[in-house]
Amino acid sequence: MAEKPKKKLTKAQRAKKKKQRIILFIVEAIALVVLVVALIFVSKYSKMEHTDIDESELVINEEMKPAETVDEEQIATNEGLGSHMSNYWNIALFGVDSRKGALGKGTLSDTIIIASINKDTKDVRLASVYRDTYLNIGNDSYSKANSAYAKGGPVQGINMLNMNFDLNITDYVTVGWAGVADTIDALGGVEIDVDSAEIEHLNNYQVETSKSLGKSYTKVTNTGLQTLNGIQAVSYCRIRYTAGDDFKRTERQREVIQAIVDKAKSASPATLNNAANTIFEEVSTSFSLPQVVELISDVKSYNIAETTGVPFEEFRSTGTVKGQDCVIPVTLTDSVLELHKFLFNGAEGYTPSSSVQQYSSKIASDTGKY
Repeated sequence: MAEKPKKKLTKAQRAKKKKQRIILFIVEAIALVVLVVALIFVSKYSKMEHTDIDESELVINEEMKPAETVDEEQIATNEGLGSHMSNYWNIALFGVDSRKGALGKGTLSDTIIIASINKDTKDVRLASVYRDTYLNIGNDSYSKANSAYAKGGPVQGINMLNMNFDLNITDYVTVGWAGVADTIDALGGVEIDVDSAEIEHLNNYQVETSKSLGKSYTKVTNTGLQTLNGIQAVSYCRIRYTAGDDFKRTERQREVIQAIVDKAKSASPATLNNAANTIFEEVSTSFSLPQVVELISDVKSYNIAETTGVPFEEFRSTGTVKGQDCVIPVTLTDSVLELHKFLFNGAEGYTPSSSVQQYSSKIASDTGKY
């Protein structure tokens, strides 16, 4: 039986078929790119020190868990008032005093920052908790805030923040000196305005920082706005021998974080990829792979709106407590109330929980500061 002759396609049909092949090719190409990018992130993620936080180990005050609705009776009894935090993603950032790359229990968290991200606007607010602040360190004993991480790693560090400040943190990021320095170098340095009171101390700190990290250093010879490399920027963060002492040091730390974010937002994909290679290998975090991908892919959308330090200046003192020089909240409840206003757009209806009031009274009793 003779084969039927193939029906010739019209010009319009041929054009349509060609268009369909092109579309199919583009879709396949995009799928391949997505697959490759996903594999790259998975390979990098495997290098990261990831810790799955067991939320049953975290302390989140029952009074601060958001209710679906908040009525007048709940407001009167301070129940369900965590609702004012429901539109925010709160993260604990720890910078540990680690010369050898250790990022867990046993290292002091000399940088403690609460990062609060508005999920709608992508605005980020940063609040440093001064490392020498006398607080409940997450296990109903009282000491300097930075000892919480040393005693119990990220879980106790998070609990210290949640308990003292009425927060609902479940995620953290920890980085050491090397991670900060290498990330800054991968981004091509950061822009920092160095003043005359800082330059000598910056260079002095470079000696120890470079030795600890096994890198050479370049002396900073001029004041003013300039590009600092990784060793220089880490050394800048460590300065505390100028007016303002440790309070000013935390301000420098937030300044460097802002400079890193600014540089990342203007960086090319290749530069961000290079930085990601560094970050993934020198960070400990609770973030899942999808969360990491979301943060990195959306980095240009985030904006650091404002930063501060806690306890607030008008609600703090200094003194010796149990033989240690400490920053003393006077009172803790006052600073916590102001912190919630700062982080959560006014925090209407919020008053510090009964637990925070209890911790505040204990701190006042131990320190004699009311």
